[in-house]
Amino acid sequence: MNVLGKGVTRFYKWIISFWIIVAGVFGYFATELPSILGGDGFRTDGEFESVQEELSSSFDFPESTILLLMEKESSQNKEDFNQSIQQTIKEIENLELTASIQSPLQNDELKKKDVAYAILAFDHSDISNEIKTIEQLIDDNPGQSLTGASIISSDINKASQNDLKRAELIGLPVAMIVLLFAFGSVIASIVPVLIGVVTVVSAFGILTLVGGSVELSVFLLNVVPMIGLALSIDFSLLFINRYREELKKASIRDAIQTTIRTAGRSIIFSAVCVFIGLGAMLIIQIDIFQTIAIGGMVVVLLAVISALSLLPSVLLVLGHSLNKWMIIKQKNSNQNKWRKFSGFVMKRPIMLAVLALSVLAIGILPVQSMKLSIPDSEALPTSFESRQAIDTIQKEFKTNENSIVYVVAERPNGWTSKEGLKELDQLIAELKTESSVSSIESIFSVSDIQSSEKLFLALQKPETSQKIEPALNYFIKENKALLPVHLSIDASSSKAQELVRAWSEKDWSHPLQFGGQVKFNQEIFDEIYNKVGLCLIVILGSTYLILMVAFRSLVIPLKAIVMNMISLTSTFGILVWIFQGGLFGIPQSEIALVLPVLVFSLVFGLSMDYEVFLISRIHEIYQETGDNTLSTIEGLTSTSKIITSAALIMIVITGAFAFTGVMPVKQIGIGIAIAIFIDATIIRMILVPSLMKLLGDWNWWMPFRNKSKQYLKARKAS
Repeated sequence: MNVLGKGVTRFYKWIISFWIIVAGVFGYFATELPSILGGDGFRTDGEFESVQEELSSSFDFPESTILLLMEKESSQNKEDFNQSIQQTIKEIENLELTASIQSPLQNDELKKKDVAYAILAFDHSDISNEIKTIEQLIDDNPGQSLTGASIISSDINKASQNDLKRAELIGLPVAMIVLLFAFGSVIASIVPVLIGVVTVVSAFGILTLVGGSVELSVFLLNVVPMIGLALSIDFSLLFINRYREELKKASIRDAIQTTIRTAGRSIIFSAVCVFIGLGAMLIIQIDIFQTIAIGGMVVVLLAVISALSLLPSVLLVLGHSLNKWMIIKQKNSNQNKWRKFSGFVMKRPIMLAVLALSVLAIGILPVQSMKLSIPDSEALPTSFESRQAIDTIQKEFKTNENSIVYVVAERPNGWTSKEGLKELDQLIAELKTESSVSSIESIFSVSDIQSSEKLFLALQKPETSQKIEPALNYFIKENKALLPVHLSIDASSSKAQELVRAWSEKDWSHPLQFGGQVKFNQEIFDEIYNKVGLCLIVILGSTYLILMVAFRSLVIPLKAIVMNMISLTSTFGILVWIFQGGLFGIPQSEIALVLPVLVFSLVFGLSMDYEVFLISRIHEIYQETGDNTLSTIEGLTSTSKIITSAALIMIVITGAFAFTGVMPVKQIGIGIAIAIFIDATIIRMILVPSLMKLLGDWNWWMPFRNKSKQYLKARKAS
């Protein structure tokens, strides 16, 4: 750290010039990031993907579909409504964009008295241009709107961009006010925000380049600024606070070098904890975790580099001007208040520790009723036309009542022989033994010939085989047969997942593959549940080792991890209470499946930011005095104001996303804000000092540690 400090103070002008170039270049690329972002990120390599490819390549399923909703106007009669449907579909057909169109005029299941919808199919996946063309065509048609997975995904992207602007308009001004109260100086308050903006813009630019080879989730637009701004401003706050302390007793250059050596060390340890928490998500092979991990790691890396290079360089240029425009006078009496509060806690450690744990336990209680779900159209605000359209279709046509599992069965010698049809009939009968199966589509059901022998004979006769041939070509392609299995249970239910999981693990008479929404849900849930344990081991194990090295203690990191686990579990309980209970005007919703892993990975590292800063100061004083009680009180006194300010900024920036429309982002923002609030209040102010007092010198226990002469002198003096 000494070398870094000397290097920065020597080459600070070059460092600023370098960062100006970096911000300019990557800022240019950053503007392109929204246009290259993909879907919601819920994709994993598995059987579902394999079956999807099989359905497209072998069974001519469309690559993409969208839905055209048509609602009857009050001025239209039945004939006018039908004519309007026919005219719109004819105009879309004339565009020659679609592979096929299922019209409600030909399919009664797609039409009711006052509402109907058409299914537009395409033979390729990127249909953004086609959607724009069709939207322009129906733009002047009242009661007509488009929806579907592609459109909802695009609208979530738009909503995310709007949410980011809204969150910035709320979060950054409030953060500036908090910084102003923390520093008193306008200049000192502007610097951390400047560092944060440079960090996030540069990260967006890098991610734009990464996005050329890796599909990135739209949620990156919200998560990266959330992490980047909060962490950069926090690092800057901690750094500037220590720098101003050192500036009172040393020159500007010496103060910068000392700050890099002390606060800089804390920043590095904090950043490593956050980096590991994010990196651990790479273990879970789902796109949303992969891309958020990559985006988060990029912005964390830039945050620590900018905090230890750009920030001290800017401070060197500003010199004593950092304290110009002092509009709020800093009072020493605040430190006395924190010292009194610390002393109050240290005198009543057992009572306050029990009280704090009791409060956290109350928050933990609702966790047992947590319901997790994969975000779908409900993630989109109801103000979007595509959300309104899909809600109408699902309400009127009950499209969510039944779930379909697409079964692809393979037989080396094909299925159209007498033996093949018999085996196919037996396979269908075996699938039907499951009580949740309501019906199975097959060549038998469509041809209305239930006997395999009769069907084989019908295929031998030219007059009957010609009638059966279209159905045969749909359900059987060479050595593969398609069986759409309709379930009487919801696709998102645990029972549906258990069923398709059991089917995938079963030893069938023929090789079977399973697809459809049920299989998709099962693979996503299984991937998270199967990998989350390893993810936790990596985070907890790595964090323990880092803190052990930082503080040369076996007890301190163990306490930090246990307290974090308790506070995060309490956070999840409060989120269940808020979102599943529909409190504070928030619509009732299940918890997004990604939230527990994402919030844990992010907050576990972020909260260690305050742990490292607080314990570092306590450790410094303990090494000088050897008095555990004194060092805890003085450490809390000197850091409480700045930790509270840093936490408040983190809460403001992440909590600003509570005003966003995309539900998973709202849950993540509120979740992080609540977790940081609990950590900065109950944990840092009460539990940490209480446990430090109760454990005494055992806090610093480390076997086989060689104690320095300075430490031994301090112990003798005490």
